[in-house]
Amino acid sequence: MSEFDGKHSANRVRHMRTLVLRRGDHIGDPLGLIFLEDPETVSDPVIEKLREYFGPRVGVLQAEITRDAITVKVESRGWREESNRLAAAASDLHEKGARRNALEMYREALAIDPLNGEAMLGLGMALARGDKFSEALAALKRAREFFGKDNVEVLLAMARCAARLQRTATAIDYLETANEVDPRNFLVRRALRALGREPARATPTSTAAAKTGDR
Repeated sequence: MSEFDGKHSANRVRHMRTLVLRRGDHIGDPLGLIFLEDPETVSDPVIEKLREYFGPRVGVLQAEITRDAITVKVESRGWREESNRLAAAASDLHEKGARRNALEMYREALAIDPLNGEAMLGLGMALARGDKFSEALAALKRAREFFGKDNVEVLLAMARCAARLQRTATAIDYLETANEVDPRNFLVRRALRALGREPARATPTSTAAAKTGDR
């Protein structure tokens, strides 16, 4: 048991989350091979690949595979309050220009609570601002999986990273998804045009959905 474990063991709690892993985020990586499996069958090798992806601090309880997504129920024991405080401190450090210390603190927050979506998002955003686009995109994919429901801010950041990595088609995919979430978002529409793609026009149905999502 580490010194941290001993001092804070009373605050350690069990967290269970249902995460959504999207096919488009894992094209070309080992996890993408899972989508080639029979959707009706979740084999031991599939579970093993998921365990490797999430790491030893996260347990995989259940998985459901469809053509476009893997829905995974996971659990982990961590210190959520302490992790949130570290993530908040990391954000403050980053705003003050102490980027290296901020990155270390975000990673520490995730070490003690691997399912902290806000810490993962903060890490991804900080990496992106530091021009570490490959690492940033990996972290932002995780954040997207943690939150489940798509967030325009996350999708925009992912698109920017993909574009800087010269993965234009991937960037466009993220932006078009963001445009579906918020059809009137100026930043999304401008980014699409910058990549040579005219954004789809907002329909009455999509506009109403966007307004409902803002409530």
